[in-house]
Amino acid sequence: MNWNKIVFCVVVFILLNRCDCNWLFEKSAKPLSPVIFVPGDGGSQMDARLNKPSVVHYICQKTSDWFNIWLNLELLVPLVIDCWIDNILLIYDNETRTTHNSPGVETRIPGWGNPESVEWIDPTHAGSGSYFKDIGNALVANGYVRNVSIRGAPYDFRKGPNENKQWFLDLKALVEETFEANDKVPITFIVHSMGAPMTLVFLQQQDKSWKSKYISQVISLAGAWAGSVKAVKVFAIGDDLGSYALRGSVLRAEQITSPSLSWLLPSSLFWKPDEVLVQTQTRAYTLAQLEDFFIDLKYPNGWEMRKDTVKYTDFTPPGVEIHCLYGSDVPTVEKLHYTKSGDLDGSPTLINGDGDGTVNARSLQACTQWIGMKAQLGKNISTLQLPGVDHMGILSDNRVVQYVLGVLIG
Repeated sequence: MNWNKIVFCVVVFILLNRCDCNWLFEKSAKPLSPVIFVPGDGGSQMDARLNKPSVVHYICQKTSDWFNIWLNLELLVPLVIDCWIDNILLIYDNETRTTHNSPGVETRIPGWGNPESVEWIDPTHAGSGSYFKDIGNALVANGYVRNVSIRGAPYDFRKGPNENKQWFLDLKALVEETFEANDKVPITFIVHSMGAPMTLVFLQQQDKSWKSKYISQVISLAGAWAGSVKAVKVFAIGDDLGSYALRGSVLRAEQITSPSLSWLLPSSLFWKPDEVLVQTQTRAYTLAQLEDFFIDLKYPNGWEMRKDTVKYTDFTPPGVEIHCLYGSDVPTVEKLHYTKSGDLDGSPTLINGDGDGTVNARSLQACTQWIGMKAQLGKNISTLQLPGVDHMGILSDNRVVQYVLGVLIG
């Protein structure tokens, strides 16, 4: 019997039981920064309940229990869509400077904190309703846990920051709650489209010490930092949501009632005041003449809502690390040209430039302006341009998923 080996093993056993030596057997691992998804326009589920005094069509319901109104593909079909529009549009009050639902319509945004409500904007999980799903699945495959280290921050995307004040308060509480539940590891926001400027407004409201403690970074995907000319186009002729079965001119009746659309008009910080956005046979409408544009459209509320939200277009840096990913080389509307009349009737020719098909390049790349401020901010600003990747495709692009994993997991 080899007594030397026995003595050695006994000594090692005693030493390992007298000290916390588990670290000897564990791989050194980077702590996982908890993730909060912040969606863009149309990126949150929405429920409605009806008790209406009247309806726009005999097939429309006057009363109902809570039901999913967005995204609900069964409601986006001919005839039924008239009911949907009347139920989801907003009515602007010029005195209170706020909006409200049609009479007898209640709405709510379900799933606060739950990533499912922003991973899938269609609660039935139909293929066309996926949103942050691919990124969420990749995170889970690498050690993240839904409702613990992956959270969601949905909101009423029809409204601008001025009417989402409670969301900013709730988001701060969600950050702190998620931080505590994850061993006090700072949070990463993963944001898309309008979610980027919404998150920017939120971070501008927080002091430096709070951000230093609670926020690790923001990963922005196709951020609409400075608005888009597409918002001008939607006010003029609507948007068909990419569906052959829908007409933009029909959907416009609902779309133009959303203050968020006015908020997403091109920013005067990134468009020159004399840049022509709309051209007819008799006049041009520049950025500085958007009020005239709305008057001639016979929709002055569009301009009133712009005045309510313009103070939230400040581009002060967020004071945290930023990863800014965006598509390019996809035709994106830069100007509307009405060639057949001297007014705003009919369908204009859309003159395209660079962007991701929804947001113009200068807005997507607005975050690059913060790079020159890195020295004074002490924060990293990283960018990744993805030629050929469109506004929604960025959410499932494998290069984007791998970039996110690289930042969070290494």
